[in-house]
Amino acid sequence: MVVGKGEESPFIEGKQPVTLNPSWESQMKSDPKGKCSTVSKIVSNLQPPVDKYKLVFFIFMLHGLGTLMPWNMFITAKSYFEDFKLGENYTIKTEVNYRGNFMQNIGFASQIPNVLFNWINIFINFGGDLTTRIVYSILLEIVILIITVVLAMLDSYEWPGIFFWATMTSIVLINMCNGIYQSTIYGLVAALPPKYTGAVVLGSNISGCFATIMSMLCATFFTSMRTSAIYYFVTAILILLFCFDTYFALPLTKFYRHYEMLNNEKKSDSRSQLNVPYWQIFKKASPQLFNVFFTFFVTLAVFPAVHSDIKGSDDFIIGSKYFTLVTCFLTFNVFAMLGSLTTSWVQWPKPKYLVVPVVLRVVFIPLLLFCNYVPKDIVRTLPVYITNEWVYWLIAIIMSYSSGYLSSLGMMYAPGTVHARYQITAGMFASAVLITGIFSGIMFSYLSPLIIQL
Repeated sequence: MVVGKGEESPFIEGKQPVTLNPSWESQMKSDPKGKCSTVSKIVSNLQPPVDKYKLVFFIFMLHGLGTLMPWNMFITAKSYFEDFKLGENYTIKTEVNYRGNFMQNIGFASQIPNVLFNWINIFINFGGDLTTRIVYSILLEIVILIITVVLAMLDSYEWPGIFFWATMTSIVLINMCNGIYQSTIYGLVAALPPKYTGAVVLGSNISGCFATIMSMLCATFFTSMRTSAIYYFVTAILILLFCFDTYFALPLTKFYRHYEMLNNEKKSDSRSQLNVPYWQIFKKASPQLFNVFFTFFVTLAVFPAVHSDIKGSDDFIIGSKYFTLVTCFLTFNVFAMLGSLTTSWVQWPKPKYLVVPVVLRVVFIPLLLFCNYVPKDIVRTLPVYITNEWVYWLIAIIMSYSSGYLSSLGMMYAPGTVHARYQITAGMFASAVLITGIFSGIMFSYLSPLIIQL
């Protein structure tokens, strides 16, 4: 296509894209005022290009994996922190019990900055456009994970307190970055068809599964827990580097450029509105935002704090060494992943009735407390009503599958509740309530040890 002298190209940032099919390009007309309106109207009337090889879908799935990678890598490394770095046999005796409530402390240190920066990112432009936010967030997360690897290499026998607070500081900083990264990715994908939001949620559930499998592989192949931890966290760095690289492949696809151009047109149409109607967007999307919030609240009220402290008997088919890894972390992450994957083919119930199964999931909180939940340094007085490990495992599977399935539906439905021009903001709201649900569930989990002592 030839652009006349003095005219601006209608393409994004004035650059010619990779050659599209002739029938598409032949209908392009540049706007003498330098705007994309004519082009975008033509594009909107055409059938969207095919996502060839599902490339865009898999890239967003990878970024879903990346958004929860720091959280999953830290919580799955429970044994490394509690039994090795802060274990009684590997540190000098101190007055402070650093490993007590360590999982809750990780949750607290992770989710407060994550919640704050998810919400702030909706209203305040951190660091410029979406690309800048994503790129710098990923780079800073990589730097902090490198520090975590260095801490794993060092012998912290004589300074468990310094190690504890250095770890907590790293977790706070990495989740400040992750709050911006996660919110921006959900906002970015909201402008695409709903199944691409499902791809991000699917990736986040694969993230947990990936972290659990890596933990098991490292524990199997390395006798030294220190070496195991080093390779474990290095893997997270490699995944984030892959996320960084593939992000720049998105504009090379016709499919992504098509929706990006439509989204730019929606933005230009709304430039006359000085203020984004945040409250109206939130109110319109609130039914689905509640579904997202409550699904994650119930899930995080029991996982991992309660779920990971449920003990099995010695004669169970899974030995004590792998009982928690398999019945808690692997089970949750595999079945949450399968639940998210199911939404690619089945979206039931419809938005109006999604709240019903979401609210019914609250039953999982007492059910898992009735299992053999025995947290460290706590004397349980509440009777164990569910003593059969197979029944417990079945409950865990249903809880995990429903978490992945219902959370994916809520995240997919949320952007569709508002006008197309506000879908990015609705997507960011959905990300923010997701993290708020996680944080609220973690805070509720602090009550679990008290409940079983009643």
